[in-house]
Order: sequence, then structure tokens, then C-alpha cells
Amino acid sequence: MTYAPAFGISHVEHYVADLTAAAAELTEAYGFRPVARAASAEAESLALRQGRITLVLTQARSPRHRGAEYVLAHGDGVADIALTVADVPAAFDEAVSRGAVPLAVPGRHEDGRSTAVIAGFGDVVHTLVEPGRDGLPPGFTALADAPAPEGELLDELDHFAICLLPGELERTVEFYTRVLGFRMIFGELIKVGAQAMDSKVVQSATGEVTLTLIQPDTSAQPGQIDRFLAEHGGSGVQHLAFAARDVVHAVGTLRERGVEFLSVPDTYYAMLADRLELTRHTIGELHGLHVLVDEDHDGQLFQIFTRSTHPRRTLFHEVIERFGARTFGNGNIKALYEAVEAERLNAKEALR
Repeated sequence: MTYAPAFGISHVEHYVADLTAAAAELTEAYGFRPVARAASAEAESLALRQGRITLVLTQARSPRHRGAEYVLAHGDGVADIALTVADVPAAFDEAVSRGAVPLAVPGRHEDGRSTAVIAGFGDVVHTLVEPGRDGLPPGFTALADAPAPEGELLDELDHFAICLLPGELERTVEFYTRVLGFRMIFGELIKVGAQAMDSKVVQSATGEVTLTLIQPDTSAQPGQIDRFLAEHGGSGVQHLAFAARDVVHAVGTLRERGVEFLSVPDTYYAMLADRLELTRHTIGELHGLHVLVDEDHDGQLFQIFTRSTHPRRTLFHEVIERFGARTFGNGNIKALYEAVEAERLNAKEALR
């Protein structure tokens, strides 16, 4: 029988230096709402929710807490991609028997749910969590005055983009496929001018957990992946992709709230009609917001990336809408590069 545990996403925990500031950005700009808290002598945590996304922000109160060391090494960032699974002890034992590094053996919380922890990639871990009725992480107390969901823009986590040190890609793919029962669903060597990166996508059997794994090609010139690895201090989560039901509405609202996005040259949109025929939204709408579009055999996807507000310019976010497409917009990288090059050449001609 094929080994394929039914992993889902419980929550994503960020370790942060300033809990109040980190929460303010996600609530005021992105529309997340605080729903629960947890506190101990060593750390304080706040759970935020929007749609089916639960983010946990944790600030260390003690230098002995793992979050203190993490923030010192990497700055604020994703430290735990917590996975739901019906039988935590069985999933933990099977994963360890297949080579997973155990960090915390299965144990029960006051609410009766089991959790355990295994190592993931870099300094990111996976807490295995038995699902609960309220959807809150174990050990959290719901806020009595938590605001009701209203006008939510973001629905779920589409995927995680993970930058890996050179030489780590194959063994990371092997870990997720053999140890956790994921399947590899996509792979491509992406060349952008003199830069290149190797990308492979692994996904849980349920389709709920998707990791885009990216490794720089050391035979090419250094690029953005190399810069992330240097500034972050090793492998880690480069960005979270938030799925929206209407990317035009979501991005327009986020811009009004102060979220800054990467800009796209006008030539990208001038060349867009030659690349594909839009099935949703118009070129004018996408151009006005700088939203990218790509397609595969199943449909189209629309995506845009935020400017990083991280002091090290590492972690950022993506907003994505899928209209049938199942891939990850790799065609946009090439198209965007060509548009930038065309704009550069046009500017050069104008100076002659």
C-alpha cells in the first residue's frame, strides 16, 4: 500500500522580535484578525486568522526559548509549518522510522489533542497536530472579544516558496516524498538571463500542503536566491502565497491599506496579448495593479508579490488567484525578464 498520510495545514508559526509590531502589519494591512493567545514564562504567542489561514506570531521572553535564537540568526521568519494529521503518534513513529529527526515525542495537551515535532529544512520544523473542533493550535485560549470575519480578502495558503542551500534540493525532495509521503508534482530548471535556479514542487497526498523548493544553480551568476540565503543565514521560507478568490479586488484593497507590491514594466502588458488570451480580468485591470498572469493546460493563474518589509529584505508574500491552473507561474519569470530587457533596449535606442 502506498504511504501517503493525509497531512493538512494546521498553522504557520513565525518567530518575531516584536509581537505588537508584527501583529499590527498583518491585521491593519492584510486584514488578519486576532483569535487566540498563549503565554508562558518563556514566550508569548498570538494566533491570527483569515479565511482558512491561521498564522501564529511568537515572541520569546527568555533567551532559552528557541525563538530567541531563531530571530538572532534569521530575523523574523517562519519557524514552524504545523501539519494536521488524524493519528499523531502513528504518523510520528512512521516518519521517524523513515529517517525524520525527532524533536518532541508525542504528548497530549489539556484539550486532549496530541502533538509531536520533527525537523524539516534549515531551522524550520513541522509540528504534527491532531485536528481540533475550533481550529486553534493546541495550548491557545480563544479571545473573548475576537472580531467576527468580515470582508476577508485571503482564503487559504496556496503554497510555500522555500530557498535551499546548494546541494540540498534532492535530499529535501527525498525527505518529503519518502519520509512524509508527499509526491513531486513539478520540476524545472529556470534560466533568467545569466542566472539560473532549479525548482521542484512537492505536495501532500491531500493536496493541501504544497512546497515549492528552489535551489540556486551555482554554475550561473548569483541572483535573488543566493541573496536570500546569504541574508537569511541559510535555507528558509522565502514567501507565503495567499490564495484570493478575486485577485483584482484583493490587491486593490491591500494597496489602499498600504501594502506595497513589486512593479512590472509597461512592456510586460504590451506583450501580454501575444502570450495568451485572458479568460478572467482584463489587461487594463492587471496593468493598473501590476498583476502577472500565466497559464498551463488546466487554466490561468494571476499573481503578484509584495515588497519585503523585512529588515533583511528576505521574507515577503504573494497573492495568487487560480482560474484552473495548477502550476506556479514559472512562465512569468521568463516573460517578466523579457519585458524588462525590451524596456531596457527601448530606453537605449531613445538615447541615440
